Amino acid sequence: MDDNNTGVAEGQPSRGRSAAAVLCLVVAALLTIPAGVAYWGQRTLNDTQQYVETVGPLAKSPELQDVIASTVTGAIEKQVDVRRLLDDVFARTGTEAARLDLLAGPLVAAIDAAVDREVRAVLASSTFDEIWVRVNTRVQQLVHRLLAGGGGGLVSLRGDDVVLDVGEIIDEVKSRLAARGLTFVQDVSVPREDREVVLMKAPRLEEVRTIYAFANPVARWMLPAVAVLFLAAFVLAGRRARMAVAIGIAVALNALLLALALSVGRQLFVDGLSDTSFGPASGSFYATLLAYLYRGQTVVLWLGITLIVAGWFAGRNRYATAVREAVRDGLERAGSTVLGRQGHEAGSWVAANAAWLRVTAVVVAAVVLLWGGDVDLSRWWWSLALAVGLLAVVQFLIGAARPGARSAEPTASTDPLPAPSSR
Repeated sequence: MDDNNTGVAEGQPSRGRSAAAVLCLVVAALLTIPAGVAYWGQRTLNDTQQYVETVGPLAKSPELQDVIASTVTGAIEKQVDVRRLLDDVFARTGTEAARLDLLAGPLVAAIDAAVDREVRAVLASSTFDEIWVRVNTRVQQLVHRLLAGGGGGLVSLRGDDVVLDVGEIIDEVKSRLAARGLTFVQDVSVPREDREVVLMKAPRLEEVRTIYAFANPVARWMLPAVAVLFLAAFVLAGRRARMAVAIGIAVALNALLLALALSVGRQLFVDGLSDTSFGPASGSFYATLLAYLYRGQTVVLWLGITLIVAGWFAGRNRYATAVREAVRDGLERAGSTVLGRQGHEAGSWVAANAAWLRVTAVVVAAVVLLWGGDVDLSRWWWSLALAVGLLAVVQFLIGAARPGARSAEPTASTDPLPAPSSR
C-alpha cells in the first residue's frame, strides 16, 4: 500500500514536468512568427537610424530610380509646354517661321531628353543620397505618426493611399536645369497631385493602428520570451535530446511558414500597387524593407536544422551513439597523445567542469551571433563553427586527464581480450 502510494507520488512530478515542458514548447512554437514580426517592426519602424540604414540601399535601386525619374520628368514636362514656347519664339521670325518650324520636333525631343538626363544625373549623384537620407528620416517619423494616428508632411494618407511627396527632388532638378540655361523651368509650379508617388495601399490602416497600439509595448520582449520558453521546455524535459529535436522541428517549421508568408505578402503587396506609378519598384521596396526578416528567416531555418542534428547526435539510438563515441574517443585520444601527462592537471580540471564549460561554449557562440542585432547567414556559420570548435577543445582537453587510457569501454566488454593465463 505504502509502496504504491510512493510510486504515484514519485511519478507525479515527472508527469508534471513533462506536461510543463510540452506546454512551453507549444506556446513558444505558436508565438515564434508573431514574435519575430513584432521584433522586426519594433526594430525597424520605431528606430529612425535603423529604418534609414534599412532603406538606404534603395537609393541605388534601378527600379526605384526609374519610378522617381518618370515621376519627376513627367511633372516638369507636364507644366512646361516646350512646343508652345518654341512656336511663340518662331512666330517672331516672320518669313522664316515655317522653315524653323521643322526644327520644333527635334528641339522638343532634345529638351525632353535634357530634362530626363538631368533628372537621372541627380538620382545618380551624392545629392540624391543626401536627399534620400533626409526624406527617409522624415518618412520614418511620419510613418510612426501614421501608425499612432497622425500624418502630414512628406508622407501622408490620401484616402486609402500612403503617398510620398518628391517635391524636393523636383526643386533640385529645376535648379540644375536653370544652371544649364533652361531658365524657363525655374519658376514652374508643380501641383501636389503631380509630385506624389503612391507607396502603398492602406485600406485597413485603422486595424493596423489598433494592432500597433496593442503590440508595440510588448514587441521588444516577445522574441526573448519565446527563447526563454524554448529553453524552459528543454530544461524541464525528461529526455532532453528528444526535446532538442522537437524544438528544432518547431523552429524549422516556423522558418518555412515565415518564408511562405513573406512570399505571399510580397505578391499581395506588388499586386496592390501594380496599377500605380510605384508598381515597378514595389518588389524591390518590399524586399529591402523586410531584409531583416528575410535574413532572420534563413538563420532560424538553419538553427532548427542544427538543433535537430544536435538532438540526434546526443540521442540514445544506435547510430547516434556510435557516431558520438567515435568523435569523443577520437578527440580524447588526440588530447592524450598530444598533451600527454603534462596536460593531466588541466585536463582533470576540464573533465570535472565539463558540463558548465560546454554551456559556456554555446552561450559565447550565441552572443557572437546576436551581438549588435545584425544577424545574417555568414555570422551564423561563424558562430556555429565557434561553438563546435570550443566543444571540440573541451573534449580534447578531457583526453589529457587520462593519457594513454582508452575510453571505449563498450568495445572492450563486447570483444574481451584473452586473459594473460591463456598464453
